[in-house]
This record gives sequence, structure tokens and C-alpha cells, in this order.
Amino acid sequence: DVGCGYGGLTVSLARLFPTKLILGMEIRIKVADFVNDRIKALRVQRKGITPPPCNQKESATRVESEVASGTTDDDADTTSHYQNCAVLRANAMKFLPNFFRKGQLSRLFFLFPDPHFKKHKHKWRIISPTLNNEYAYVLREGGLCYVVTDVKELHEWMVGHLTAHPLFQRLSEAEVERDPCVPLLWESSEEGQKVTRNKGEKFRAIFRRLPTDP
Repeated sequence: DVGCGYGGLTVSLARLFPTKLILGMEIRIKVADFVNDRIKALRVQRKGITPPPCNQKESATRVESEVASGTTDDDADTTSHYQNCAVLRANAMKFLPNFFRKGQLSRLFFLFPDPHFKKHKHKWRIISPTLNNEYAYVLREGGLCYVVTDVKELHEWMVGHLTAHPLFQRLSEAEVERDPCVPLLWESSEEGQKVTRNKGEKFRAIFRRLPTDP
């Protein structure tokens, strides 16, 4: 979960896939600390004990509120104790290949990335020809890349660059509807919930990592 924000998708994936390892990557220190505290709180909640104090005052308030209300654990899989998820404070645009072997990942998620509206900042967009090569490197053959945004121009940019890459192929709508992760794409992240509150549009696309020619 690249740019995982406050960890909504990361913990949701941990519930959906209790036997898989889920990693959120976030560049902001305080936000990554919050996600770490959130995961710790969910783990102790599963054990039926009171969550320990969090390092950040704001994080503690939010996590304890979520634990008390149960809002972070709706429809949770009983086999998931959140030991399968974690967060890493890192700049994925610069160091992603340093953390993963070739073909190690089965899924990559980019939910509501920074649109960088100004043309001279387009080079900082998370989907680009150069970075797409790195995503193809860390994704296994048949792995999936998910992109979601509320900005139509950015959606067209991401779809265009991924479609142009020889190792990515966009899934058909029928294939998308069968994907178990799709229900999480709109509302699991805090950014997605904000877009819903503001009655904004959302756009998604999923791409399959194609086999490398021998």
C-alpha cells in the first residue's frame, strides 16, 4: 500500500488476507507513527486487553476512539490478529527496489496519490514511465497494480502510462468485478471517505503484470 496514509487500506487488507503479509509505506513521519500505533492497538484489541498509550497524543485519541467504537474492526476475519501487517516510513519513489526482491509482490496499491497539478511537477507523480519499470520489477508475473484517484486528469495520466508499458495490461471490467480487493478501494482509506463526504467522483483501474519475454 504505497502512500498508505492513516492505514485504512492496510488494515483492511490484513483482515481480507489473514495469511498474507501486508505492508503500508508512508513518507510522513507522524502519519507513519500513527499507523504503527493503530496496528498495535488492533493487535491488543484482538487479545482482549486494553491498548497501551500511543506515542503521539493525536494518534492515541484516534486509535482509542476507533477501538472503543469498533469502527476499525467491522466484519473482521476471526483468524486475523493483525500480525500480518506493518507500516514502513520510506520514500517509495526513491527506494522501492531496495526493500523487495524481483517478483516478490503480488499486489501494489496506489490510492488517491498526490495529483501534482502543475505541469512542471508532473515528474513527481507516483505513476511515470521510469517508476513503472520499478513496479514491474517488484511485482510477480500475474501480479496486480491498483490505481485510484478522484482527479480525472490524473486517472487518464496513470492509465495512459501503465497501458503504454509493455509489461502491464489493464483488466477488463468483468475481471475487476471479480477481484476481492475492489470493494475496499473506494471507502477503506481515509482519503476515499473524504471524497465520498464531499460527493466527489472516483476513478479506478487495475493492471496485470505480464510475463517477461524469455
